[in-house]
Amino acid sequence: MVELFGRRYTRADLEARIGDISQVGGVRRSVLADGIETGVESVDVRTGTGFEFTVLPSRGMDISRASFNGVPLCWRSGVGDVGPQFYEADGLGWLQSFFGGLLTTCGLTYVGAPTTENGRSFGLHGRVSNIPARAVWCDGEWQGDEFRMWVQGRVREARVFGEDVQLIRRIETSIGESRLVIRDVVENLGHAPADHMLLYHINIGHPFVAEASRVEAPSSGVFPRDAASGAGIGEWSRFTAPQRGFREQVLYHSMIPAADGTVTVRVVNPELNGGAGLGVYVRYSAATLPEFVQWRMLGEGLYVVGLEPANCRVEGRDRERERGTLKRLAPGERREYVVEIGVIERI
Repeated sequence: MVELFGRRYTRADLEARIGDISQVGGVRRSVLADGIETGVESVDVRTGTGFEFTVLPSRGMDISRASFNGVPLCWRSGVGDVGPQFYEADGLGWLQSFFGGLLTTCGLTYVGAPTTENGRSFGLHGRVSNIPARAVWCDGEWQGDEFRMWVQGRVREARVFGEDVQLIRRIETSIGESRLVIRDVVENLGHAPADHMLLYHINIGHPFVAEASRVEAPSSGVFPRDAASGAGIGEWSRFTAPQRGFREQVLYHSMIPAADGTVTVRVVNPELNGGAGLGVYVRYSAATLPEFVQWRMLGEGLYVVGLEPANCRVEGRDRERERGTLKRLAPGERREYVVEIGVIERI
């Protein structure tokens, strides 16, 4: 059944009271038409609970904006939903098209710091977020007394004499829910083994990030990416006011999965929602995403915490190879990933 406006409805009950499902929620596709966002395909999804988010098929099926009852969930950078034609692959050029948002995907064959390997340059965090999706399918339908909605597309990272890896992404939710589920299938379409790195760069912003907020995670240990990040070890669960000149801190967590094998990480602010508190959570499988990266960035205008389940760390493919932790896909091999993001209405 659909739970809306403080009561539960069957399909017949709800349809008797509205002219079309778009009265309470739905999926709507459009094209942006201003500045460097011109031509970017956009899909807005509303669930009727106040939970809304925007998927960008032109940007690797990533999720740009998200909010709950008008409260933004995620940090947004000043670059906007820039079109993929402006992507600069070398070095740190990725940052010039990093909109932040609820989800920016890093991968599919490279994640982390820029490097050169066997004469080939790899820029920050790989290409997938800047590749437009094909076969985009946005729709919704009644399934019994539940109205399910989805946005699906195929993103192919291919190179002559190189990798040929495809991501099929389906983002699902329902009328009456305040959550979404990302279902990804990554497949090696090539005829040779392919390196495979994947990180879900989930960017939680103000007011979920605030002085009163905290991060809650089943973490048994935290260690820094580098010396500069070491200052954040004792403070990883807390926030300060924005600080001028703050240097980013990147922390790795060893997580303890629940009985079902999932890990849930929350950012909660007890001062929101009239003092009842609001939170946002990320849930994922530790079996498929064994690493968790926390990006702690408390600067002015860069006031954000990244909750980043991954199958790798963020020092680059060469370091993964040295450690013996680099994942590879055999020809025809497929791997599946599920990540859930949702709102906690009271804490």
